[in-house]
Amino acid sequence: MKILFASDSFKGSLTSAQTVELLSKAAREVFPGCECGGVPVADGGEGTVDAVIAAQGGKKLSVTVRDPLMNPISAEYGVFSGDRAIIEMSAASGLPLVPEGLRDPMNTSTYGTGELILNALDRGCSDISVAIGGSATNDGGMGCMRALGVRFLDSGGKELEGLGRDLIRINDIDLSGVDKRIADCRMTVMCDVKNPLCGDRGATLNFSMQKGATDKIRDFLESGMENYRDVIKRELGFDCDKIEGAGAAGGLGAALSVFCGGEMKSGIETVLDLIGFDERLSGVDLVVTGEGRADYQSSMGKVMRGVGLRAKSKGIPAVGLCGSLGKGSEELYKYGVESLITSVSFPMTLDEAVKNAEQLYYDAAVRMFRAIRIGISL
Repeated sequence: MKILFASDSFKGSLTSAQTVELLSKAAREVFPGCECGGVPVADGGEGTVDAVIAAQGGKKLSVTVRDPLMNPISAEYGVFSGDRAIIEMSAASGLPLVPEGLRDPMNTSTYGTGELILNALDRGCSDISVAIGGSATNDGGMGCMRALGVRFLDSGGKELEGLGRDLIRINDIDLSGVDKRIADCRMTVMCDVKNPLCGDRGATLNFSMQKGATDKIRDFLESGMENYRDVIKRELGFDCDKIEGAGAAGGLGAALSVFCGGEMKSGIETVLDLIGFDERLSGVDLVVTGEGRADYQSSMGKVMRGVGLRAKSKGIPAVGLCGSLGKGSEELYKYGVESLITSVSFPMTLDEAVKNAEQLYYDAAVRMFRAIRIGISL
């Protein structure tokens, strides 16, 4: 029997790599001599860089960049296969980087994300994947583009800083100083939301409140985002309200698409392609996937759906081992996941589950494989 393990991390308790180790140990206990293999996976959010680097034998680099409040911090991204880079925008521009009392999307910028891209270009990378999500920003990606040489000018010709509050003041866009390497770089934007830039489903009205905006700030930022959209359409001919995912990460999706020619792709599908997942399925009899909590969101571009569909396309059954199951988790049955099992075996608090995560997961894996062994014998 050949088994492939591909589980997301269990946030706060188990990494994706740890699940591979525990599943391997449990599988060999129940099926001595079985062939086990595993690969860390992620859906374009936290852990994406680690998953890709582990699978591809790449390395992580640490760079000093600006955080959302323009203070210097150390942020990491990954390089692999010579000229390829993988970046999580949250490493430089994520919400956790801003103390709760200072969260205000009027004053935050994606400049640091642009610096990560610039560093990758400096190292000779010409194929860059950027996972966007979890941002502290609502600057339309201005900060990121400013780091790459785009100049956003007010009505007096003065360059703007590229913060959320500057959106309303944009009058002109100067592309003469854009880093010329961008034109020869393949940019993939890992994004699982399809929100346009503006409007009821746009970046500001949907996401700015969780980044610290009040009703008044939200309305001001929406007016600014509409101005940004209109200037881009007038100057460059792109309608960001017709670009799926333009509103992701406070409008960074729009900027990467318009100014860098970025191609919007599903986070999990991009990760699975980057780690060569289809090739790893060769000769596999069973796939085990999972995540900390499976619910209705799991079937909407998350790891279990992506892994399940890839396995299903090859006629390979997949099972999911999760920390817990929530409403709508059964939707995963439509996407190649044949069964769902939880690691929690009796009533306990979340703290207890996290504290004992390794043992609970291992015990559940043994139970799962023993059930599979019964099924094989029937």
